[in-house]
Amino acid sequence: MMLAVAKPRMDRRSFVGGSDARIIMGDDSNKLLRLWREKRGEVEPQDLSGELVVQLGCITEDLNRSWYEQSSGNSVKDVQRRVRHPIHEWMGATLDGRVNETGAVFEAKFMLPWNFSEEAAAEKHMAQLQHNMWVIAARSAVLSIITGGGKWVEITVHADSLYQHLLLTAEKKFWRCVQTGEPPVLFDIETPRPRLKAIKVVDMSTSNSWTDLAATYRRTREAHADHEFAKAELKKLIPEDAREAIGHGIKAKRSKSGAISFELISTEVARAPVQ
Repeated sequence: MMLAVAKPRMDRRSFVGGSDARIIMGDDSNKLLRLWREKRGEVEPQDLSGELVVQLGCITEDLNRSWYEQSSGNSVKDVQRRVRHPIHEWMGATLDGRVNETGAVFEAKFMLPWNFSEEAAAEKHMAQLQHNMWVIAARSAVLSIITGGGKWVEITVHADSLYQHLLLTAEKKFWRCVQTGEPPVLFDIETPRPRLKAIKVVDMSTSNSWTDLAATYRRTREAHADHEFAKAELKKLIPEDAREAIGHGIKAKRSKSGAISFELISTEVARAPVQ
């Protein structure tokens, strides 16, 4: 698909960008209304020059990209390239870059270390990543994160067609509100759980819950295997025309679909004559 490259000085009021997508898909009505007013030219864009975390993200972006290239062996192209969607011209993106080898969207972020988790980071930036993937028809995105604790994390997020459909619907409604002057309302769309690549090996020996459950697992493992074997063999002993089978404290019942289930019964019931 051919990309429509935007002019060098692209007025942010003329399109919906990736950072806008996060607000549109978010749960803060005040931020949504402010964004709507910004797009309509009623208020000036928020001045973020005094936001330290935002400025740290800007300052560390080159380092972030270089660290990713050094660590992954991939290269990043189209740095700070401004693009528009070829059909929905009101959709645009300013890319941190694009991975040359895979075509994935590259997104560099700086995040504070306290309470940091890969799942929360991917969820926080999901709308922006899915928006940018949709604009350039990419199938995946790389979230490259440097934390204030001196940690670097790489997260791969894949395009989610269902979420992108909901995203497009929400953005269309928002842009219609910009054009008509009707105030927008929150769309209450749940963010998909990110599918993260499992690459870690963790030591759980310091977890008390893990210690207790591991002991229970080891203690009951053989009994569980004996239980499953006995259940399978009992099923073989039940005549095919039997609806129920009772004896020695257990009862087997056959469902209409033919599945057999077991339950414990009292010895008095177990000794009752079977008709």
